[in-house]
Amino acid sequence: MSATIESRRRWSGRGITNLLVGVSVLYALLPLLWLLLASTVNTEALFASKFFGLSDFALVDNIRALLDEGGGVYLRWYGNSLLYAVGGAAVGALLSTAAGYAFDKYEFTGKQQLFALVLVSVMVPATVLALPMYLLASGIGAANTLWSVLIPVLFNPFGVYLARMFSTAYVPNEVLEAARVDGANELRSFFSVGLRMLAPGYVTIFLFQLTTIWNNFFLPLVMLSDEDLYPLSLGLYSWNATASINPDYYPLMVIGSLLALLPLVIAFLLLQRYWRSGLTAGSVK
Repeated sequence: MSATIESRRRWSGRGITNLLVGVSVLYALLPLLWLLLASTVNTEALFASKFFGLSDFALVDNIRALLDEGGGVYLRWYGNSLLYAVGGAAVGALLSTAAGYAFDKYEFTGKQQLFALVLVSVMVPATVLALPMYLLASGIGAANTLWSVLIPVLFNPFGVYLARMFSTAYVPNEVLEAARVDGANELRSFFSVGLRMLAPGYVTIFLFQLTTIWNNFFLPLVMLSDEDLYPLSLGLYSWNATASINPDYYPLMVIGSLLALLPLVIAFLLLQRYWRSGLTAGSVK
């Protein structure tokens, strides 16, 4: 009797868990499904929510209109986003990895205080820093340039914190001592030994930073006034403002938003093996 009750409780718990997971997945996928369906229809069908009529299918026309709009400005925004996000994440993840490695492996004056400052910086919202960074960029004549968006995203306090945890879990001190005995200096030890062992951590930080920079909106909004320098987030926002006057921009926004997802999806699919191993760093000794 007790075994039957226990079995029922177990199945009831599994059922509730599966229901919650199913609702969560549905909640996450419904907007993506709507975006996918809405990108295939014309303006009239979009406003009428008619997504399954063959006569309203206009995916090719929407893509052609998207690429032709503004003399190909969407592709320019796409290239800017790739530069900001991929370039910024690659360099920023390297800086974070090096800083975390240094905090873990070296002793120096003020180490604990500096790391405490890093932890405090994690809690500061990026929007709070946008205006001071604009004033600094404007003071040196860098406002409304690629550098005004690219340089601030290179420094990621949360990435430094993660890198220190990864360094503790992945890089044994004995390996570094062996490298030093073989004649490698500290820089050579980091790039030849430490960075290779920290590859899962580097990829994890890269993916987090890539997602953050790709979706970044407020910093470009504050820094940029030249439309040719806009990233996708700011460019699509400008189209959204125009769409209230000209409804023909709504299909462009929808198909543009769908295509904007591709780099993030590709990056996660290609690097998920390293990402998964990075997330479990230190869980097994």
